[in-house]
Amino acid sequence: MTIIELSSRPNLLEKGIQYFWNQWGNDKNFEFYKNCIDHSLDEEKALPKFYLALEKERIIGSYALIVNDLVSRQDLMPWLACLYVEEDCRGRGVAETLLKHGLKETRKKGFSHLYLSTDLEGFYEKKGWLHVADTFNLFGEKFKVY
Repeated sequence: MTIIELSSRPNLLEKGIQYFWNQWGNDKNFEFYKNCIDHSLDEEKALPKFYLALEKERIIGSYALIVNDLVSRQDLMPWLACLYVEEDCRGRGVAETLLKHGLKETRKKGFSHLYLSTDLEGFYEKKGWLHVADTFNLFGEKFKVY
């Protein structure tokens, strides 16, 4: 498995945009994902950045490092977002590898902390993440911050 920053592989840009949208989007927000990723391509800017896990050029997973996860904790950054692993690749340590890669990239970019927000129970704790706060989304729903 290879993990690449999408901006380093322009030939995968359209496929990458489609992948992120397919996993996290809906029928009304393709342009949101396209615009986010299009504006992440500047190599001189540390964030946002989008990553793909590849196995022989097949995309098997993803994550992003972003400045805001559209939650109330605007004082925290960067955020890990869009973590996804293809169902047939789960149970092989791909998520753990992507999470470790995200932490390494965060440090390389000069940040000492990486945050994520989720309503999942137990998944990130098993991966060693600590619940540090709570946050709320635009609809008032409560999420844990790790």
